[in-house]
Amino acid sequence: MSEGAQRTTDLRAGTMRPVTHRLLRAFLLGLAKVLVRLRIEGMDHIPRSGGMMIVGNHLHNADPVLISIAVPRSLHYMAKRELFDVPVIGRILRWAGEFPINRGHADRAAIRRAVATVQQGIALGMFPEGTRSRSMKIERVLPGAGLVALQGKVPIVPVAITGTERLPLNGTKQHRKADAPFPDPGHKGVRVIFGAPFEIPATVDGKRMSPDAATDYMMQRVADLLPEAYRGIYGPHDLAP
Repeated sequence: MSEGAQRTTDLRAGTMRPVTHRLLRAFLLGLAKVLVRLRIEGMDHIPRSGGMMIVGNHLHNADPVLISIAVPRSLHYMAKRELFDVPVIGRILRWAGEFPINRGHADRAAIRRAVATVQQGIALGMFPEGTRSRSMKIERVLPGAGLVALQGKVPIVPVAITGTERLPLNGTKQHRKADAPFPDPGHKGVRVIFGAPFEIPATVDGKRMSPDAATDYMMQRVADLLPEAYRGIYGPHDLAP
């Protein structure tokens, strides 16, 4: 689909209706509070309407689901293209508003779809790390989220999720005892914290903001919401003597 077609096509078409979303969210929210002790903070920071981005750290396969449960409006995501080839899973993902991305290289079509999503007043969720962190710390970020932010020009809400690293069923990213110990989140269960919305400035120190710099700008605000042990490249670093 071309960029112009994406702008004119209703990207909500074929996804769950608002009433269905409210009912499903209420059920899953109650379930998550019991099963994983989900705690949510900062929900008042989330705009109730209009295009926006929610960007966060990524620890577990369940993160997109739990963050979607925490957000009181429908949240669309990118998901790896392979999942859409699974007959039932693919249909569920599309119904939930997810769309495919080819991971491992620059997928311009997915970026255009993401920009069109927020420009149509839809909330978009993104994990700038590109994949789950095995160390539970932020180790690297990719410029795609920064590019969407620069082109989309919508409010950005940072979100920090902790505690999901202790959940099972995390595929090949599952943390093992042979690795470094789990960081201490300072709480039981899963916690999701939303920060205040912000926008990406056009320039920094007189220089035009690049996609890489924009991603860093966003992830620094995510890191500010995380316990220090999870911040990784955005945390304090010891200087060599």
